[in-house]
Amino acid sequence: MDSHDKDVKLFKKKDFNNGNIPEKKERSRWKNPNLLSSLDFALSGIWTAFKEERNMRKHAFSAIAAIIFGLIFQISEFEWLFLLLAIFLVFMAELFNSAIENVVDLASDYQFYMRAKRAKDMAAGAVLVISGFALIVGLVIFLPKIWQFFF
Repeated sequence: MDSHDKDVKLFKKKDFNNGNIPEKKERSRWKNPNLLSSLDFALSGIWTAFKEERNMRKHAFSAIAAIIFGLIFQISEFEWLFLLLAIFLVFMAELFNSAIENVVDLASDYQFYMRAKRAKDMAAGAVLVISGFALIVGLVIFLPKIWQFFF
């Protein structure tokens, strides 16, 4: 258990009996009171994914390489749109995958359950599918330019 997990208030079913709702100050502790705190939570989540998820760093390296190739080959605006769409879709899928894996681990108490495995495998499959799309976009954009460069 991480040190930041120790200050979490766990609500039990009985806290909600007879329509009772925990005190607002306890519930709002984790709510986003304004736009800046929402942005802070979102950026914290992205930063956490980059720090803790090896595949997110690999995707970032691939994205930087694709952008550098885009600059070198001076791709068109339309090609930039597809390239950036592919990059952001891969990042989004990896963030969702990481979130799903964390929630499944928490819900399964880090025990092996076939349903937990299936959920995590499906989330990883979603990243694979969108990564395949990104690969196809990269090939369609860059293969003709590389071919023209060498021949």
